[in-house]
Amino acid sequence: MALCGRLLLLLGFCWLTQDPVLAQVRHPLPVLWMMPLSSGSGKQNLTADVLPAVRLALQDLEDQPPPLGNYEVQLQLLDSQCDPAKALKALFDAMWAGPKHLLLIGGVCPPVTALIARSLPALHLVQVSFAASSPSLSNRKWFGNLFSTMPSDRVLNQAAVKLLQRFRWTRVGVITQEGARLSEMKKDLLRQLLKADVQLVASESFSADACSSLKKLKDRDVRIIIAHFEDDSASEVFCCAYRLNLFGPRYQWIVSGTGPGWRLGWKASGCSANSLLTAADGSIRLQIRLLSRTNTVGVSGRTPQDYQDSYLRHLDQNSELGPLHSFVYDAVWVAARALVQVMEAQKHQQKYNRNVTVGEEATERMLLEVLKGSQFQGVTGPVSFRNGERMTSVELIQFQGSSSVLVGEFNTSSQQLRLINHLVRFKGGAAARDQTEVHLQQRHAHFLFYSFLFSAAAGTIIITTCILIFITCNHRHWLLSSRGGSQDQLLLLGVLLSSSSVLVSALEGLSLSDQTSEILCSVRLWTLSLGHTVGLTVLFNKAWSLYSLPSFDQKRRRPAGGILLWFFLLDVLVLISWQILDPLRWVVLQLSTEVDPADPDILIHPFSEHCSSTNMEMWISTICSYKAPLLVRTKLAIGLMSCNQRSYIQIVFSRLQGLCCFVSWSIRTADVSSVRLLVLTVFAVTVFSVSGLLGSLLTSHDPPVQLCVSGVLVLCCNAFILVGLFGPKIVLVCWSSSNLQPPTELQSDAAEDEDLLSRMKLQLESQSAQLDVQIETIIMQLCEESESETLHCLNREKPGKHRCARWTHEAQICADIRSSKAEASSPDDINSPEQVGRRLSVQLPILHHSYLPVIGGVSSSSSSSLFGSRDAFLYHHDNFLYT
Repeated sequence: MALCGRLLLLLGFCWLTQDPVLAQVRHPLPVLWMMPLSSGSGKQNLTADVLPAVRLALQDLEDQPPPLGNYEVQLQLLDSQCDPAKALKALFDAMWAGPKHLLLIGGVCPPVTALIARSLPALHLVQVSFAASSPSLSNRKWFGNLFSTMPSDRVLNQAAVKLLQRFRWTRVGVITQEGARLSEMKKDLLRQLLKADVQLVASESFSADACSSLKKLKDRDVRIIIAHFEDDSASEVFCCAYRLNLFGPRYQWIVSGTGPGWRLGWKASGCSANSLLTAADGSIRLQIRLLSRTNTVGVSGRTPQDYQDSYLRHLDQNSELGPLHSFVYDAVWVAARALVQVMEAQKHQQKYNRNVTVGEEATERMLLEVLKGSQFQGVTGPVSFRNGERMTSVELIQFQGSSSVLVGEFNTSSQQLRLINHLVRFKGGAAARDQTEVHLQQRHAHFLFYSFLFSAAAGTIIITTCILIFITCNHRHWLLSSRGGSQDQLLLLGVLLSSSSVLVSALEGLSLSDQTSEILCSVRLWTLSLGHTVGLTVLFNKAWSLYSLPSFDQKRRRPAGGILLWFFLLDVLVLISWQILDPLRWVVLQLSTEVDPADPDILIHPFSEHCSSTNMEMWISTICSYKAPLLVRTKLAIGLMSCNQRSYIQIVFSRLQGLCCFVSWSIRTADVSSVRLLVLTVFAVTVFSVSGLLGSLLTSHDPPVQLCVSGVLVLCCNAFILVGLFGPKIVLVCWSSSNLQPPTELQSDAAEDEDLLSRMKLQLESQSAQLDVQIETIIMQLCEESESETLHCLNREKPGKHRCARWTHEAQICADIRSSKAEASSPDDINSPEQVGRRLSVQLPILHHSYLPVIGGVSSSSSSSLFGSRDAFLYHHDNFLYT
């Protein structure tokens, strides 16, 4: 049967190429025709399908006017059997047997086409194919003599990439059915995706079971699927897609078609027709136009529809409509027109120069140039070539329900994609996303909060500056109403620095460059750290001075101003080391991803920007390591002072006699209300400092919240210092300078102090009167009993002193000297002159300075300085007796 079929085909070709009448008047154009004729490869039907197209082309060429009508295309059939070796042998035999051939048509099988096309330059032949669609044949270095009326499969991949770019899909997956042609398409697609910067998530192949390959694509969260498969496998693929739920508004299928179209449901797939249509709904098929859609008359005198009708009339009833017949028709026309044009050109040369002989190489070059410039309207559309490839249009067909709609077109000549937007329909109302969409969202505090923080910090700075100016202008009154005026100024300086750090932090609400933000980070760190150090050290000095006030120990009463300098230098050293070794950078902190409540397919990826360094925790720990002991020690001093304050006041009011009066005098200036305010201020600074540190550490994952917590705590701490520590002092200074009535709270404290002082004044006046009488009596007794000893002592002193006062004082001193050298006559007698003189030498100055401030005498500060040494004490006592 195979042999009979081959004989019938050969007879048909002989009938096509033999015409006894026309052969006598038309010039023959011998052309080789290579196709597989064996049924073993399943190509017999294909060969039978193209025969009507060849017959129509030859008939139309006969009807053409000169010069086409003056030539006859004579086809010589070669059976390639889809075997490259046998095809090459058949080609050599035909060329050896003659006549001389210039052109070859055909070569359906890709392996045969590839081998024959590479041999053409050596044989000085040119090939016009109607089925050379493999992308590998686009290499003009190897296949420079090959032209194909069928577009290459590369144009389908180009259209797919253009479609991806149109909808901004950058993440795709590829599934390909195994096969030589489809594998070549896949390789070319991967190259084009790489060139277009499209991410290939997964690339899978299948032969019998497509479900496993699709399952892998789904596991990789592929939303845009590019598929390469034969038309008869469409039902199987979409059935698997339906089972795996790979359809709907979240997915988009792009299928490169290689045939006339799909017929879903005609092949058993395990899914119903409705299921297949549901899965394929919305998918876009890319296919090459087999027949022009325009009703334009072509070069043959036929319209595409006229050719289609004529072809169907000549087609055998047992044959199926194939996809190549229209390209075969145009291929015959391309070959005939090119050969006729070359022959006419050679005739023209020989007419004017008969000695010119055109060789095979020259004829080959002329034929190549003619084919490159070929351009006419064929039944498949405009026919033209670029680098041997057919320029055409790729149709975009979208399946909408049970119908197919042309929604766009890709022109390979201009590389432009044209979409008919009102015809494109997506299930979700918009094109599917290529992945779960992630929206970056910067988290920052509201602009109103930044404005409030900036205003509050600026207000704190202005108020602190006004207080500094007030202290400077009322320096004398401030010193009288407050201990340590210079320390108050340093404390205000610390408040200024720490408030400036909050002011700088509020600038984060502005759109600043990274370099400017890094500079502000360093400024914020320095101002906050130095301001905290200065303020905390000043508070420690105040607390320690009050705690050590009742002590006679000079080391304990030594001023603690050096602590401020040492801690300031230590702070500067640590900050400089931090700035050099691990500088602060403006970094981005990625926060946890959230799902958009409005669209579950959208993820919100929040982030924040903040100041940080590599070893941030280490540097913070270093600063806290030397500030924490200072804070604890300040609290300890305040605690001791608070515990002992009541006993100090009791000593002042109850023990004004004896040696304890001198100790009570040293804490005279410790006012009750001021100590209470200092205690509250130190504990408030402690609470705010610890809270700020813990709050910053606990909210480090959320910089906006961290900024809110730290800024509010710093400003509250500064406000407490200004209001609680400086507010009452300012009111007192203003009241004392203007003689106005003080506020109610201060008025109650002043009334209480006046009551206490009035009682002290009455007691001291009564005791002073009694002591004056006793002193006069004792002086008279001492003058009578110790005249000789006193005269001896007077001779040892410098002259010029008042006799009475000097005599009394020297009598007391000489009595002390004599008592140190020898034992007293009656040591048990406490009323002896020696004991009385010794007591008076100590008690009189104390009593004198205890009641003098009450009745308008010297101040406590001047009196405390007079008792710094024994000589000063004796000198002051001498002056007291003199007065």
